[in-house]
Amino acid sequence: MSDIAQTPLPPYYAVIFTSLRTDGDQGYGEMAERMLRLAAEQEGFLGVESAREGVGITVSYWDNLEAIRQWKQNVEHLQAQRLGREAWYAGFRVRIAKVEREYGKGPD
Repeated sequence: MSDIAQTPLPPYYAVIFTSLRTDGDQGYGEMAERMLRLAAEQEGFLGVESAREGVGITVSYWDNLEAIRQWKQNVEHLQAQRLGREAWYAGFRVRIAKVEREYGKGPD
């Protein structure tokens, strides 16, 4: 993923998922793609940005906290979370933040 997410004017929320991968890759790429497509279908989803160079960071943007709660409880996402804990991640953190201000430069 190489685009900067086009988010609305704040306030909105960011879910920051930071991870360290294991050596195992059994289905990881396919699941990651499926989760991106599924998240984009969820009410309240605003966009996502992701990068990996040793430490992986994925930031998803959401309209409200209830949308984040609903995404966390999505059946397929619960399965991906379980597989992540069991096979794909040596460590991870999830942080939820309220975006109160943004500025920048780039294509709109």
